[in-house]
Amino acid sequence: MMPAIMFQGTGSDVGKSLLVAGLARAFTARGLRVRPFKPQNMSNNAAVTADGGEIGRAQALQARGACVPATTDMNPVLLKPQSEIGAQVIVQGRVEGNASARDYHALKPKLLPRVLESFGRLGAEADLVLVEGAGSPAEINLRDGDIANMGFALAARVPVVLVGDIDRGGVIASLVGTLAVLAPEEQAAIRGFIVNKFRGDAALFAEGRRLIAARTGLADLGLVPWFEGARRLPAEDAAGLDSATFDTDSSKQDVRLKIVVPRLPRISNFDDLDPLKAEPDVELVLVPPGEALPGDADAVILPGSKATIPDLAALRGAGWDIDIAAHVRRGGHVLGLCGGYQMLGRAVLDPERRESTLARAEGLGLLDVTTVLSGDKTLRESRGRDIRSRAPVQGYEIHLGDTDGPATLRPMLKLERRDDGAVSPDGRIEGCYLHGLFGSGAFRRTWLDRLRARRGFGGGAATPDWDTTVDATLDALADHLARHVELDRLLAIAREGLGR
Repeated sequence: MMPAIMFQGTGSDVGKSLLVAGLARAFTARGLRVRPFKPQNMSNNAAVTADGGEIGRAQALQARGACVPATTDMNPVLLKPQSEIGAQVIVQGRVEGNASARDYHALKPKLLPRVLESFGRLGAEADLVLVEGAGSPAEINLRDGDIANMGFALAARVPVVLVGDIDRGGVIASLVGTLAVLAPEEQAAIRGFIVNKFRGDAALFAEGRRLIAARTGLADLGLVPWFEGARRLPAEDAAGLDSATFDTDSSKQDVRLKIVVPRLPRISNFDDLDPLKAEPDVELVLVPPGEALPGDADAVILPGSKATIPDLAALRGAGWDIDIAAHVRRGGHVLGLCGGYQMLGRAVLDPERRESTLARAEGLGLLDVTTVLSGDKTLRESRGRDIRSRAPVQGYEIHLGDTDGPATLRPMLKLERRDDGAVSPDGRIEGCYLHGLFGSGAFRRTWLDRLRARRGFGGGAATPDWDTTVDATLDALADHLARHVELDRLLAIAREGLGR
Protein backbone atom coordinates (compact mmCIF):
# COMPACT_ATOMS: atom_id res chain seq x y z
CA MET A 1 0.00 0.00 0.00
CA MET A 2 1.21 3.48 -0.84
CA PRO A 3 0.97 6.18 1.85
CA ALA A 4 -2.08 8.24 0.86
CA ILE A 5 -4.82 10.21 2.52
CA MET A 6 -8.04 11.57 1.04
CA PHE A 7 -9.78 14.84 1.91
CA GLN A 8 -13.54 14.77 1.40
CA GLY A 9 -15.83 17.70 2.10
CA THR A 10 -19.20 18.15 3.71
CA GLY A 11 -20.08 20.09 0.55
CA SER A 12 -18.61 21.84 -2.46
CA ASP A 13 -16.28 24.83 -1.99
CA VAL A 14 -15.33 23.98 1.60
CA GLY A 15 -11.66 24.59 0.76
CA LYS A 16 -10.42 21.09 -0.06
CA SER A 17 -8.42 22.22 -3.10
CA LEU A 18 -6.40 24.88 -1.26
CA LEU A 19 -6.00 22.60 1.73
CA VAL A 20 -4.36 19.96 -0.48
CA ALA A 21 -2.21 22.58 -2.25
CA GLY A 22 -0.93 23.95 1.05
CA LEU A 23 -0.35 20.51 2.55
CA ALA A 24 1.53 19.49 -0.60
CA ARG A 25 3.92 22.39 -0.06
CA ALA A 26 4.16 21.72 3.69
CA PHE A 27 5.02 18.02 3.30
CA THR A 28 7.36 18.76 0.39
CA ALA A 29 9.23 21.17 2.68
CA ARG A 30 9.74 18.22 5.00
CA GLY A 31 11.58 16.40 2.24
CA LEU A 32 8.78 14.06 1.11
CA ARG A 33 8.00 13.32 -2.52
CA VAL A 34 4.37 14.43 -2.65
CA ARG A 35 1.84 13.98 -5.47
CA PRO A 36 -1.70 15.41 -5.61
CA PHE A 37 -4.57 13.36 -7.01
CA LYS A 38 -8.24 13.96 -7.74
CA PRO A 39 -10.09 10.98 -9.25
CA GLN A 40 -12.87 13.04 -10.84
CA ASN A 41 -13.20 16.77 -11.25
CA MET A 42 -15.90 18.93 -12.81
CA SER A 43 -14.57 22.30 -13.89
CA ASN A 44 -14.06 24.47 -16.94
CA ASN A 45 -10.93 25.89 -15.30
CA ALA A 46 -8.33 23.59 -16.83
CA ALA A 47 -4.57 23.46 -17.25
CA VAL A 48 -2.23 21.94 -19.83
CA THR A 49 0.12 19.33 -18.41
CA ALA A 50 3.77 18.60 -19.07
CA ASP A 51 2.73 15.38 -20.83
CA GLY A 52 0.44 17.21 -23.26
CA GLY A 53 -3.01 16.67 -21.78
CA GLU A 54 -5.39 18.65 -19.62
CA ILE A 55 -6.46 18.45 -16.00
CA GLY A 56 -8.33 20.63 -13.54
CA ARG A 57 -6.59 23.89 -12.73
CA ALA A 58 -6.70 23.06 -9.02
CA GLN A 59 -4.60 19.94 -9.53
CA ALA A 60 -2.05 21.98 -11.48
CA LEU A 61 -1.85 24.34 -8.49
CA GLN A 62 -1.45 21.36 -6.16
CA ALA A 63 1.37 20.04 -8.35
CA ARG A 64 3.01 23.44 -8.01
CA GLY A 65 2.56 23.10 -4.27
CA ALA A 66 4.43 19.79 -4.47
CA CYS A 67 7.13 21.41 -6.67
CA VAL A 68 6.60 18.91 -9.51
CA PRO A 69 5.27 19.25 -13.09
CA ALA A 70 1.55 18.59 -13.50
CA THR A 71 0.66 15.31 -15.25
CA THR A 72 -2.58 13.84 -16.51
CA ASP A 73 -2.48 11.10 -13.87
CA MET A 74 -3.14 13.73 -11.20
CA ASN A 75 -6.73 14.15 -12.45
CA PRO A 76 -7.66 11.15 -14.62
CA VAL A 77 -11.31 12.14 -15.14
CA LEU A 78 -12.21 15.75 -15.92
CA LEU A 79 -15.74 16.81 -16.80
CA LYS A 80 -16.14 20.17 -18.55
CA PRO A 81 -19.78 21.33 -18.52
CA GLN A 82 -21.08 22.47 -21.90
CA SER A 83 -24.78 22.66 -21.07
CA GLU A 84 -27.13 22.32 -18.12
CA ILE A 85 -27.28 18.53 -18.54
CA GLY A 86 -24.14 17.53 -20.44
CA ALA A 87 -20.37 17.74 -20.28
CA GLN A 88 -17.25 16.94 -22.24
CA VAL A 89 -15.55 13.87 -20.76
CA ILE A 90 -11.75 13.93 -20.58
CA VAL A 91 -9.98 10.75 -19.46
CA GLN A 92 -6.28 10.74 -18.64
CA GLY A 93 -5.90 14.09 -20.38
CA ARG A 94 -7.71 13.34 -23.64
CA VAL A 95 -11.25 14.08 -24.83
CA GLU A 96 -13.30 10.90 -25.05
CA GLY A 97 -16.61 12.48 -26.04
CA ASN A 98 -19.63 14.18 -24.55
CA ALA A 99 -22.12 12.68 -22.14
CA SER A 100 -25.36 13.68 -20.48
CA ALA A 101 -25.54 13.34 -16.71
CA ARG A 102 -27.51 10.10 -17.13
CA ASP A 103 -25.03 8.64 -19.63
CA TYR A 104 -22.07 9.58 -17.46
CA HIS A 105 -23.61 7.91 -14.42
CA ALA A 106 -23.68 4.66 -16.40
CA LEU A 107 -20.09 5.24 -17.61
CA LYS A 108 -18.48 5.75 -14.19
CA PRO A 109 -17.89 2.08 -13.26
CA LYS A 110 -15.99 1.59 -16.52
CA LEU A 111 -13.70 4.49 -15.63
CA LEU A 112 -12.70 3.21 -12.19
CA PRO A 113 -9.93 0.89 -13.48
CA ARG A 114 -8.32 3.79 -15.32
CA VAL A 115 -8.60 5.99 -12.24
CA LEU A 116 -6.87 3.31 -10.17
CA GLU A 117 -4.24 2.91 -12.89
CA SER A 118 -3.36 6.62 -12.69
CA PHE A 119 -3.36 6.49 -8.90
CA GLY A 120 -0.98 3.54 -8.97
CA ARG A 121 1.46 5.29 -11.29
CA LEU A 122 1.52 8.36 -9.06
CA GLY A 123 2.02 6.30 -5.95
CA ALA A 124 4.97 4.48 -7.45
CA GLU A 125 6.95 7.74 -7.53
CA ALA A 126 5.73 9.27 -4.26
CA ASP A 127 6.26 9.10 -0.52
CA LEU A 128 2.79 10.56 -0.01
CA VAL A 129 -0.28 11.01 -2.22
CA LEU A 130 -2.79 13.69 -1.18
CA VAL A 131 -6.20 12.87 -2.65
CA GLU A 132 -9.02 15.38 -3.05
CA GLY A 133 -12.64 14.30 -3.24
CA ALA A 134 -15.35 16.06 -5.23
CA GLY A 135 -18.48 17.61 -3.81
CA SER A 136 -19.52 15.55 -0.81
CA PRO A 137 -19.89 11.86 0.08
CA ALA A 138 -23.16 12.85 1.77
CA GLU A 139 -24.77 12.90 -1.69
CA ILE A 140 -25.64 9.25 -1.20
CA ASN A 141 -28.10 9.36 -4.11
CA LEU A 142 -24.98 9.41 -6.31
CA ARG A 143 -23.13 6.68 -4.41
CA ASP A 144 -23.83 3.88 -6.91
CA GLY A 145 -20.77 3.62 -9.17
CA ASP A 146 -19.03 6.50 -7.37
CA ILE A 147 -15.41 7.14 -8.34
CA ALA A 148 -15.01 10.61 -6.78
CA ASN A 149 -15.37 10.02 -3.05
CA MET A 150 -16.09 6.88 -1.03
CA GLY A 151 -16.20 4.64 -4.09
CA PHE A 152 -12.60 5.53 -4.81
CA ALA A 153 -11.47 5.53 -1.16
CA LEU A 154 -12.67 1.99 -0.57
CA ALA A 155 -11.44 0.67 -3.92
CA ALA A 156 -7.96 2.16 -3.37
CA ARG A 157 -7.94 1.48 0.40
CA VAL A 158 -7.24 5.13 1.26
CA PRO A 159 -8.18 6.61 4.66
CA VAL A 160 -10.33 9.75 4.65
CA VAL A 161 -10.34 13.07 6.51
CA LEU A 162 -13.62 14.99 6.47
CA VAL A 163 -13.41 18.77 5.92
CA GLY A 164 -16.13 21.17 7.05
CA ASP A 165 -16.52 24.89 6.28
CA ILE A 166 -17.43 26.86 9.39
CA ASP A 167 -17.72 30.14 7.45
CA ARG A 168 -20.97 29.04 5.80
CA GLY A 169 -22.50 27.99 9.14
CA GLY A 170 -23.81 24.70 10.48
CA VAL A 171 -20.41 23.01 10.54
CA ILE A 172 -21.26 20.75 13.50
CA ALA A 173 -24.39 19.45 11.80
CA SER A 174 -22.63 19.09 8.44
CA LEU A 175 -19.78 16.99 9.89
CA VAL A 176 -21.95 14.87 12.17
CA GLY A 177 -24.67 14.53 9.55
CA THR A 178 -22.29 13.56 6.74
CA LEU A 179 -20.91 10.72 8.82
CA ALA A 180 -24.40 9.62 9.84
CA VAL A 181 -25.70 9.06 6.31
CA LEU A 182 -22.75 6.93 5.18
CA ALA A 183 -22.64 3.15 5.12
CA PRO A 184 -20.77 1.44 8.00
CA GLU A 185 -17.72 0.53 5.87
CA GLU A 186 -17.54 4.14 4.67
CA GLN A 187 -17.77 5.49 8.22
CA ALA A 188 -14.91 3.19 9.17
CA ALA A 189 -12.72 4.69 6.44
CA ILE A 190 -12.96 8.20 7.94
CA ARG A 191 -10.23 8.80 10.49
CA GLY A 192 -10.55 12.46 11.39
CA PHE A 193 -11.99 15.88 10.65
CA ILE A 194 -10.72 19.40 9.93
CA VAL A 195 -12.77 22.57 10.43
CA ASN A 196 -11.82 25.11 7.78
CA LYS A 197 -12.23 28.89 7.22
CA PHE A 198 -12.61 29.91 10.86
CA ARG A 199 -12.83 33.62 11.72
CA GLY A 200 -12.40 35.04 15.22
CA ASP A 201 -11.20 33.65 18.55
CA ALA A 202 -10.44 29.94 18.22
CA ALA A 203 -11.02 29.42 21.94
CA LEU A 204 -14.69 30.15 21.41
CA PHE A 205 -15.05 27.04 19.24
CA ALA A 206 -13.24 24.66 21.58
CA GLU A 207 -16.54 23.24 22.81
CA GLY A 208 -17.74 22.85 19.24
CA ARG A 209 -14.68 20.77 18.37
CA ARG A 210 -15.19 18.64 21.47
CA LEU A 211 -18.82 17.99 20.53
CA ILE A 212 -17.91 17.00 16.95
CA ALA A 213 -15.29 14.56 18.21
CA ALA A 214 -17.71 13.13 20.79
CA ARG A 215 -20.59 12.72 18.33
CA THR A 216 -18.45 11.20 15.56
CA GLY A 217 -15.61 9.43 17.32
CA LEU A 218 -13.22 11.03 14.82
CA ALA A 219 -9.84 12.55 15.57
CA ASP A 220 -9.78 16.36 15.69
CA LEU A 221 -7.00 17.19 13.21
CA GLY A 222 -7.24 20.95 13.22
CA LEU A 223 -9.13 24.24 13.14
CA VAL A 224 -7.85 26.29 10.19
CA PRO A 225 -8.32 30.06 10.41
CA TRP A 226 -9.39 32.03 7.34
CA PHE A 227 -6.44 32.47 4.97
CA GLU A 228 -6.53 35.90 3.36
CA GLY A 229 -3.99 34.89 0.72
CA ALA A 230 -6.58 32.58 -0.88
CA ARG A 231 -7.60 35.43 -3.19
CA ARG A 232 -4.17 35.18 -4.84
CA LEU A 233 -4.61 31.51 -5.76
CA PRO A 234 -6.76 30.22 -8.63
CA ALA A 235 -10.28 29.12 -7.80
CA GLU A 236 -11.13 25.55 -8.73
CA ASP A 237 -14.34 26.31 -10.61
CA ALA A 238 -16.89 29.02 -11.26
CA ALA A 239 -18.29 28.69 -7.73
CA GLY A 240 -15.18 30.56 -6.64
CA LEU A 241 -16.32 33.58 -8.63
CA ASP A 242 -19.21 33.99 -6.19
CA SER A 243 -17.05 33.87 -3.09
CA ALA A 244 -14.88 36.33 -1.20
CA THR A 245 -11.79 34.75 -2.72
CA PHE A 246 -12.54 36.55 -5.98
CA ASP A 247 -13.58 39.91 -4.54
CA THR A 248 -11.40 42.90 -5.33
CA ASP A 249 -9.32 43.80 -2.30
CA SER A 250 -11.37 46.37 -0.41
CA SER A 251 -8.22 47.79 1.20
CA LYS A 252 -7.01 49.31 -2.07
CA GLN A 253 -6.51 53.05 -1.59
CA ASP A 254 -5.54 54.37 -5.02
CA VAL A 255 -7.75 52.73 -7.64
CA ARG A 256 -7.25 54.49 -10.99
CA LEU A 257 -8.31 51.92 -13.59
CA LYS A 258 -11.53 49.99 -14.01
CA ILE A 259 -11.46 46.75 -16.00
CA VAL A 260 -14.76 44.95 -16.52
CA VAL A 261 -15.36 41.31 -17.41
CA PRO A 262 -18.77 39.95 -18.42
CA ARG A 263 -19.41 36.74 -16.54
CA LEU A 264 -20.26 34.32 -19.31
CA PRO A 265 -22.32 31.24 -18.34
CA ARG A 266 -19.53 28.88 -19.47
CA ILE A 267 -16.59 31.04 -18.45
CA SER A 268 -13.32 29.10 -18.34
CA ASN A 269 -9.73 29.61 -17.23
CA PHE A 270 -10.76 32.74 -15.37
CA ASP A 271 -7.61 32.64 -13.24
CA ASP A 272 -6.19 34.61 -16.20
CA LEU A 273 -7.72 37.56 -14.32
CA ASP A 274 -6.02 36.98 -10.96
CA PRO A 275 -2.88 39.07 -11.67
CA LEU A 276 -5.03 42.04 -12.70
CA LYS A 277 -7.24 41.66 -9.64
CA ALA A 278 -4.16 41.97 -7.44
CA GLU A 279 -2.86 45.19 -9.04
CA PRO A 280 -3.05 48.00 -6.44
CA ASP A 281 -4.57 50.62 -8.78
CA VAL A 282 -6.96 48.29 -10.66
CA GLU A 283 -10.61 47.62 -9.90
CA LEU A 284 -11.62 44.39 -11.63
CA VAL A 285 -15.39 44.15 -11.99
CA LEU A 286 -16.99 40.81 -12.83
CA VAL A 287 -20.42 41.70 -14.24
CA PRO A 288 -23.22 39.13 -13.79
CA PRO A 289 -26.01 38.60 -16.33
CA GLY A 290 -28.76 41.16 -15.96
CA GLU A 291 -26.39 44.06 -15.28
CA ALA A 292 -24.99 46.48 -17.84
CA LEU A 293 -21.24 46.80 -18.33
CA PRO A 294 -20.14 49.98 -16.51
CA GLY A 295 -19.80 52.94 -18.84
CA ASP A 296 -16.68 54.23 -17.13
CA ALA A 297 -14.59 51.13 -17.87
CA ASP A 298 -11.07 51.63 -19.15
CA ALA A 299 -11.03 48.17 -20.72
CA VAL A 300 -13.35 45.23 -21.31
CA ILE A 301 -11.90 41.72 -21.22
CA LEU A 302 -13.81 38.88 -22.84
CA PRO A 303 -12.60 35.76 -21.00
CA GLY A 304 -12.25 32.17 -22.10
CA SER A 305 -15.34 30.07 -22.74
CA LYS A 306 -15.99 26.34 -22.84
CA ALA A 307 -18.61 26.87 -25.55
CA THR A 308 -18.09 30.01 -27.61
CA ILE A 309 -21.30 29.97 -29.65
CA PRO A 310 -23.70 29.52 -26.69
CA ASP A 311 -21.78 32.12 -24.67
CA LEU A 312 -21.87 34.53 -27.61
CA ALA A 313 -25.65 34.13 -27.64
CA ALA A 314 -25.74 34.73 -23.88
CA LEU A 315 -23.59 37.85 -24.30
CA ARG A 316 -26.10 39.24 -26.79
CA GLY A 317 -29.02 38.19 -24.61
CA ALA A 318 -27.58 40.25 -21.76
CA GLY A 319 -27.18 43.28 -24.04
CA TRP A 320 -23.44 43.28 -23.54
CA ASP A 321 -22.77 43.50 -27.28
CA ILE A 322 -24.42 46.93 -27.21
CA ASP A 323 -22.40 47.93 -24.14
CA ILE A 324 -19.15 46.82 -25.78
CA ALA A 325 -19.93 48.74 -28.97
CA ALA A 326 -20.59 51.88 -26.91
CA HIS A 327 -17.37 51.32 -24.98
CA VAL A 328 -15.40 51.14 -28.24
CA ARG A 329 -17.04 54.32 -29.55
CA ARG A 330 -15.89 56.09 -26.38
CA GLY A 331 -12.31 55.09 -27.16
CA GLY A 332 -12.12 52.14 -24.77
CA HIS A 333 -9.94 49.06 -25.10
CA VAL A 334 -11.14 45.47 -25.57
CA LEU A 335 -9.11 42.29 -25.13
CA GLY A 336 -10.39 38.82 -25.96
CA LEU A 337 -8.76 35.71 -24.52
CA CYS A 338 -9.24 32.37 -26.27
CA GLY A 339 -13.05 32.05 -26.63
CA GLY A 340 -13.29 35.79 -26.07
CA TYR A 341 -10.90 36.29 -28.97
CA GLN A 342 -13.12 34.13 -31.16
CA MET A 343 -16.14 36.27 -30.21
CA LEU A 344 -14.40 39.47 -31.36
CA GLY A 345 -14.32 38.24 -34.96
CA ARG A 346 -16.87 38.40 -37.74
CA ALA A 347 -18.20 34.87 -37.29
CA VAL A 348 -17.70 31.56 -35.48
CA LEU A 349 -18.40 28.50 -37.63
CA ASP A 350 -19.18 25.07 -36.19
CA PRO A 351 -19.78 22.83 -39.21
CA GLU A 352 -19.59 19.61 -37.16
CA ARG A 353 -21.83 20.99 -34.37
CA ARG A 354 -19.05 20.41 -31.83
CA GLU A 355 -20.28 23.05 -29.37
CA SER A 356 -23.94 23.62 -30.13
CA THR A 357 -26.74 22.93 -32.60
CA LEU A 358 -25.78 26.00 -34.67
CA ALA A 359 -23.43 25.84 -37.64
CA ARG A 360 -22.71 29.58 -37.57
CA ALA A 361 -22.89 32.49 -35.17
CA GLU A 362 -22.19 36.13 -35.99
CA GLY A 363 -19.36 37.60 -33.92
CA LEU A 364 -19.02 41.10 -32.57
CA GLY A 365 -17.20 42.23 -35.73
CA LEU A 366 -14.47 44.11 -33.88
CA LEU A 367 -11.64 42.14 -35.52
CA ASP A 368 -11.56 41.03 -39.16
CA VAL A 369 -11.18 37.32 -38.42
CA THR A 370 -13.31 34.18 -38.62
CA THR A 371 -13.04 31.07 -36.45
CA VAL A 372 -13.81 27.51 -37.57
CA LEU A 373 -14.41 25.00 -34.77
CA SER A 374 -13.02 21.75 -36.17
CA GLY A 375 -10.13 19.34 -35.87
CA ASP A 376 -8.40 18.29 -32.66
CA LYS A 377 -8.24 20.42 -29.56
CA THR A 378 -5.00 22.43 -29.23
CA LEU A 379 -3.17 21.64 -25.97
CA ARG A 380 0.30 23.09 -25.51
CA GLU A 381 2.47 25.26 -23.36
CA SER A 382 3.75 28.35 -25.18
CA ARG A 383 6.10 31.26 -24.69
CA GLY A 384 7.16 34.26 -26.74
CA ARG A 385 6.77 38.04 -26.82
CA ASP A 386 4.11 40.69 -27.10
CA ILE A 387 4.88 42.29 -30.46
CA ARG A 388 4.12 45.91 -29.50
CA SER A 389 5.99 46.05 -26.19
CA ARG A 390 8.50 43.23 -26.75
CA ALA A 391 7.60 42.05 -23.22
CA PRO A 392 8.05 38.30 -22.68
CA VAL A 393 4.91 36.19 -22.23
CA GLN A 394 4.31 32.56 -21.42
CA GLY A 395 1.32 30.37 -20.70
CA TYR A 396 -0.70 27.66 -22.38
CA GLU A 397 -3.20 27.13 -25.16
CA ILE A 398 -6.29 25.01 -24.69
CA HIS A 399 -8.88 25.52 -27.38
CA LEU A 400 -10.87 24.05 -30.23
CA GLY A 401 -10.70 25.69 -33.63
CA ASP A 402 -8.51 27.94 -35.76
CA THR A 403 -8.87 31.67 -36.33
CA ASP A 404 -7.83 33.36 -39.57
CA GLY A 405 -8.48 36.53 -41.53
CA PRO A 406 -6.89 39.84 -42.56
CA ALA A 407 -6.46 41.02 -38.95
CA THR A 408 -4.10 38.12 -38.21
CA LEU A 409 -1.56 39.92 -40.43
CA ARG A 410 -1.24 42.21 -37.38
CA PRO A 411 -0.66 39.52 -34.76
CA MET A 412 -0.64 40.30 -31.07
CA LEU A 413 2.02 37.78 -30.01
CA LYS A 414 5.07 36.14 -31.54
CA LEU A 415 5.30 32.70 -30.00
CA GLU A 416 7.93 30.01 -30.47
CA ARG A 417 5.86 27.99 -32.94
CA ARG A 418 3.81 30.71 -34.63
CA ASP A 419 2.29 34.15 -34.43
CA ASP A 420 -0.88 34.35 -32.35
CA GLY A 421 -3.85 36.64 -32.24
CA ALA A 422 -4.80 39.87 -33.95
CA VAL A 423 -4.82 43.63 -33.28
CA SER A 424 -7.07 46.29 -34.80
CA PRO A 425 -5.44 49.08 -36.86
CA ASP A 426 -5.84 51.58 -33.99
CA GLY A 427 -4.47 49.08 -31.45
CA ARG A 428 -7.48 49.29 -29.12
CA ILE A 429 -8.99 45.88 -29.96
CA GLU A 430 -6.85 42.78 -29.58
CA GLY A 431 -7.15 39.10 -28.91
CA CYS A 432 -5.11 35.93 -28.63
CA TYR A 433 -5.27 32.29 -27.55
CA LEU A 434 -2.60 32.43 -24.84
CA HIS A 435 -3.88 31.78 -21.33
CA GLY A 436 -1.67 33.10 -18.55
CA LEU A 437 -0.89 36.23 -20.56
CA PHE A 438 -1.09 38.56 -17.56
CA GLY A 439 1.17 36.31 -15.54
CA SER A 440 4.13 38.09 -17.14
CA GLY A 441 4.88 41.07 -14.92
CA ALA A 442 6.50 42.99 -17.81
CA PHE A 443 3.54 42.46 -20.13
CA ARG A 444 1.01 43.26 -17.43
CA ARG A 445 2.74 46.55 -16.65
CA THR A 446 3.02 47.70 -20.28
CA TRP A 447 -0.60 46.73 -21.06
CA LEU A 448 -1.89 48.60 -18.03
CA ASP A 449 0.41 51.55 -18.78
CA ARG A 450 -1.40 52.02 -22.10
CA LEU A 451 -4.65 52.39 -20.15
CA ARG A 452 -3.00 54.66 -17.61
CA ALA A 453 -1.60 56.91 -20.36
CA ARG A 454 -5.07 57.32 -21.87
CA ARG A 455 -6.22 58.65 -18.50
CA GLY A 456 -3.19 60.89 -18.11
CA PHE A 457 -1.58 58.82 -15.37
CA GLY A 458 2.08 57.92 -15.15
CA GLY A 459 3.37 54.40 -15.53
CA GLY A 460 2.88 51.79 -12.83
CA ALA A 461 5.57 50.26 -10.66
CA ALA A 462 7.44 47.18 -11.82
CA THR A 463 5.48 44.04 -11.01
CA PRO A 464 6.77 40.49 -10.53
CA ASP A 465 5.76 37.54 -12.63
CA TRP A 466 2.62 36.02 -11.16
CA ASP A 467 4.31 32.66 -10.62
CA THR A 468 6.50 34.36 -8.01
CA THR A 469 3.41 35.63 -6.19
CA VAL A 470 1.72 32.22 -6.32
CA ASP A 471 4.79 30.45 -4.96
CA ALA A 472 5.11 32.94 -2.11
CA THR A 473 1.42 32.46 -1.32
CA LEU A 474 1.80 28.67 -1.30
CA ASP A 475 4.70 29.02 1.12
CA ALA A 476 2.55 31.21 3.38
CA LEU A 477 -0.36 28.75 3.12
CA ALA A 478 1.94 25.85 4.04
CA ASP A 479 3.18 27.74 7.11
CA HIS A 480 -0.41 28.61 8.02
CA LEU A 481 -1.50 24.96 7.87
CA ALA A 482 1.60 23.76 9.73
CA ARG A 483 0.52 25.94 12.67
CA HIS A 484 -3.09 24.76 12.72
CA VAL A 485 -3.24 21.19 11.37
CA GLU A 486 -1.84 18.02 12.93
CA LEU A 487 0.65 17.22 10.14
CA ASP A 488 2.31 14.34 12.00
CA ARG A 489 -1.04 12.68 12.65
CA LEU A 490 -2.08 13.12 9.00
CA LEU A 491 1.12 11.43 7.88
CA ALA A 492 0.63 8.60 10.36
CA ILE A 493 -2.94 8.03 9.09
CA ALA A 494 -1.69 7.98 5.50
CA ARG A 495 1.01 5.45 6.31
CA GLU A 496 -1.38 3.25 8.29
CA GLY A 497 -3.88 3.05 5.41
CA LEU A 498 -7.06 1.01 5.57
CA GLY A 499 -5.45 -2.43 5.38
CA ARG A 500 -6.44 -5.02 2.82
